[in-house]
Amino acid sequence: MTDIKSMTLEELTVWLKSQGEPGFRAKQIFHWIYRGVTSFDEMTDLSKSLREKLKESCFLTVPKVARKQVSQLDGTIKYLWELGDGNCIETVLMRYKHGNTVCVSSQVGCRMGCAFCASTLAGKVRNLTPAEMVDQVLFTQLDSGAPISNIVLMGIGEPLDNFDTVMKFLTLVNHPEGLNIGMRHISLSTCGLVKEIDKLAQRGLQLTLSVSLHAPDDETRSKIMPVNRSVGVEQLMDTCRRYFETTGRRISYEYAMIDGVNDSDRQADLLAGLLKGTPGHVNLIPLNDVEESPLKPSRRVAAFQKRLESHGVTVTVRRRLGSDIDASCGQLRRKAMGEQARERKGGPRAAGRKEDVP
Repeated sequence: MTDIKSMTLEELTVWLKSQGEPGFRAKQIFHWIYRGVTSFDEMTDLSKSLREKLKESCFLTVPKVARKQVSQLDGTIKYLWELGDGNCIETVLMRYKHGNTVCVSSQVGCRMGCAFCASTLAGKVRNLTPAEMVDQVLFTQLDSGAPISNIVLMGIGEPLDNFDTVMKFLTLVNHPEGLNIGMRHISLSTCGLVKEIDKLAQRGLQLTLSVSLHAPDDETRSKIMPVNRSVGVEQLMDTCRRYFETTGRRISYEYAMIDGVNDSDRQADLLAGLLKGTPGHVNLIPLNDVEESPLKPSRRVAAFQKRLESHGVTVTVRRRLGSDIDASCGQLRRKAMGEQARERKGGPRAAGRKEDVP
């Protein structure tokens, strides 16, 4: 069976012609897909014979809402989607004055092992398909009624560890006949896979690259980010400089503020020195508590910001959204996995929050 939603318009045109159908049908089907139809029968301007042919040879991915949490503080919505194989992923809708942003996942689980992230606690299960990534944008928009204008690839998984799928996803959501979301409205976050960053640079995409730095020295970064043990900070920064030279796009350096780990004045000075002469800015992230992690949020965010600014570094502090709904990446999936495990053992189901929507 052909995963029709994972096909570009051009691929769909070629496929239809191989089936003896006129190529112009591809645009009709493409439009229906990006309206979020859940069956081929909804494609009412296609002939019945073509719809039957599509049902026999293709399938449409349709995720189910396994859980939905709505923040009473700021309207942030967190979805736990159940995929066709029973695995679950998270998507978060965040509301800003400039528009609505959806944070999408790229993998079921993650193998990067970052100590402060709930997404990686159970490891990586599998990569998502382009269709499963597109669905997060489509069905979040349909369920919430909020038009999506921006996408951040900062959900569960390491996007560059699923490189080809993510590139196809970017092509699909950017297509003018589909969601038509411009590359400058898309951010991609990576923990620092240097070979893949170089590959991305060669694509010349006008998206925003966010590098999860989180520490300015190898000793600290290797403790909290295992990826650093094979590629140190110096090599990562060299790669980031090449990326800027190739694309002309400034990089955003993500820095989760962890109490007593990476938040000292000395580390602020090291970070400023590391970024000297490198176009970009630092985005300080107040750490979310993860029950299974001993790492705690820093109490020195403002002091750290001030220290960086004294060195001439451009700094922002990420606004915390959805703090009342487990909005940190991987938390809701982790909670659901725990409940499923308890149910299998015959234990009681954990009580959901009042704002949970089954």
